[in-house]
Amino acid sequence: MELPLNRNQLIAVGAAGALVLVAGGYLVGRTVSPAPQVEAADEHEEEEGHGPEGFVAMTADRAKTAGIAVEQVKAGGLASEILAQGVVAPTPTGEAVLTARADGAIVRINHRLGEYVRAGESVATMESRDAAALSSERSSAEAQLALARSAYEREQRLYDAKVTARQDLEGARAALSQAEAEARRARAAASASKVSGDGRTLAVVSLISGRITKADATLGSFIPAGTELFRVADPSRIQINASVLAADAQRIQPGDRAVIELANGETRGAVVRSVTPGLDPESKTATVVLEPEGSGGLSLGQGLRTRIQPAGADTSRIALPEEAVQSFEGRDVVFVRTANGFQATNVVAGQRGGGRIEIVDGLRPGTVAATRGAFLLKAGLGKGEAEH
Repeated sequence: MELPLNRNQLIAVGAAGALVLVAGGYLVGRTVSPAPQVEAADEHEEEEGHGPEGFVAMTADRAKTAGIAVEQVKAGGLASEILAQGVVAPTPTGEAVLTARADGAIVRINHRLGEYVRAGESVATMESRDAAALSSERSSAEAQLALARSAYEREQRLYDAKVTARQDLEGARAALSQAEAEARRARAAASASKVSGDGRTLAVVSLISGRITKADATLGSFIPAGTELFRVADPSRIQINASVLAADAQRIQPGDRAVIELANGETRGAVVRSVTPGLDPESKTATVVLEPEGSGGLSLGQGLRTRIQPAGADTSRIALPEEAVQSFEGRDVVFVRTANGFQATNVVAGQRGGGRIEIVDGLRPGTVAATRGAFLLKAGLGKGEAEH
């Protein structure tokens, strides 16, 4: 009877062992199974573009569409910047005034306001009695030249044949020279007035390539000589005329760097070309001429603000627009542009003035930071923190 008892005991022990193994496997499964879920969560988090704390994922195109502008941080605090209002103006060779070269009537207008014309292209045509007179003088001078040349050649042959005296040959040579000078004068006068070949019309010709910015010509109207008819400007040849106080003008030298602030919040570099030695009698300010780096986004007559940075100024600090510094959770932050978005960076702000704020610590020159629209990044950061 002991053998069956031992068999039952063995069966009971085996069943208990199986239960222990099953329970152990369940517990082991409970302990190990979350690992794949964590990995999936990490992958999902990376797919959503989550970064370190204070990071806002945003592509450059999306930021531009949202109206977020960026600016490269440059050395120079508020004391080293000279703020001045400027106006976009054409360079001396960037604008041409087209006037009537003689009295006459407008009989043809070839181009309208805003259209592009090339240098030497006719913009309008005038009928003028002066054109007929200039053409007649040119024809007469050409005829006199031909006659004088023929007389000189005849005298040369006679002199070579020892028929006439040398005095007659020299007289014919002097007459030829005089006729040549008169012919050159008549041709130049007709050419300057753009007289046509038939001598009836004058062409109003553009001196430069560009767009017509002003058109006062009316078809059929009689125009006195010297009347302005058109203006043509080349949008690629522009400069910035900035007005500064006399004390500030003394600190500025050609070659100094400057920054142009555009209406959309973007900035563009510029270089000081010259400074007027005198002051405007009405505004009592000097004019600083700046050469912008590129003409895109700038229009003639456009008003904007410039920041001139004289050489030798204190560059131990930097300055940014006030809207670039946002307050988040009790600290001042600036959103620095990264490869995939913007990173909130703690900064120490200093004095303010002229819509700008000085950064004492936290940023380095060369960093690209969000300026206009930085509050949108702050809102996105707050939303992301709430979701986390």
